[in-house]
Amino acid sequence: MNLSALVSQLGLDTEFDPTNPLMYIYIISLAIIPIFMMYGQKMQSKVILGEVSKSLTKLKTMKDNARLDTIDYVRAILPDKADPSARVDKFLEYFTIMPVDMDPSGLVRKVEHVMRTKDERMRAEVRKICPGVDDYELSKVENILEAATALNMIYKVVRHFFLMGKRTTSMFVLVQLQMVMPLLLEEAEALKKAMGAFRNGQPIGDGIGPMVVGRMMLGKEKLQAAKETVYAEGEYAGRRLYLLKAEGPAGTVGRPGEAIQRLVGDLGIRLDAIIMIDAALKLEGERTGDVAEGVGAAIGGIGVEKYQIEDVATRYEIPLYAVIVKQSVQDAITVMRKEISDSFGRVTETVHAVIDDKTTEGQSVLVIGVGNTMGVAQ
Repeated sequence: MNLSALVSQLGLDTEFDPTNPLMYIYIISLAIIPIFMMYGQKMQSKVILGEVSKSLTKLKTMKDNARLDTIDYVRAILPDKADPSARVDKFLEYFTIMPVDMDPSGLVRKVEHVMRTKDERMRAEVRKICPGVDDYELSKVENILEAATALNMIYKVVRHFFLMGKRTTSMFVLVQLQMVMPLLLEEAEALKKAMGAFRNGQPIGDGIGPMVVGRMMLGKEKLQAAKETVYAEGEYAGRRLYLLKAEGPAGTVGRPGEAIQRLVGDLGIRLDAIIMIDAALKLEGERTGDVAEGVGAAIGGIGVEKYQIEDVATRYEIPLYAVIVKQSVQDAITVMRKEISDSFGRVTETVHAVIDDKTTEGQSVLVIGVGNTMGVAQ
């Protein structure tokens, strides 16, 4: 069939024929096009608003439940069973303003000062909320409050962009919010589960580094290297080992950067290698619990500790080696999965292999277990 015959069959080259149904379809199509041109974006915005609204409701439920769980836990451990609601609500609204970075000179010291002030302020508030409670329970409350605060902040930020997009009907704002919402919901769900781990004092995925080093410390004298950070001396294959981790089983990451500065500077310990063990973010498709070896400072956070470790290593020309256990963000802050705990032996073997390959007998090696020591003793 040629084009002329097709046009003729559709009735497009003739006058209106009420008996031809294709003519009605053609007219309706022409009428719908300008409607979609004028109102299509608004209709799409309504659909996106509906989807985001459902996700926002889920976030609000998780945020409210986290707040109630925190209040219930704090009330349960208080000797007088007082109502801590007002103090908990005040804590959830705490914020930190980072220092100006227009002039990078001395920026790390300023960030360190702000973060140290923040940590001390938070601990002081936790002590006010839970007077008379021991340090172990205080660390659990602190971690629970941090998770609840993070959930509260996620909800407030999402609500802000949702209301702004709803008020302005801006497709750019709404589409971006819709795209990141699944990731935010995953993170929120992980934080919710993390609160349960902290409440029960269970090790989390991020604690695999301290767990390995803590095992190496068994039966050895532990000495204070920095605040909430301990070290012990050992031996392996003719090498002198210095083992460093945050002091468990309280939930803390310690101050490994400050500890290294003290060991090498104040105590004058000569190190020939530094090996850091930490959890690392896996890529999609990689298996949880896989162990990898590399070089550099394997430590997360805002960067202060990493800077301090790299500064000492550079100043004294100490090689930095890293052993990581791959896991997702969700795995890192929730109860340690079997795949991660099963990597314990492989991590230890990798650390020993690095010591054998990169050092010789008579040399000294510092092994650092980086991570949160909730439920991990030494």
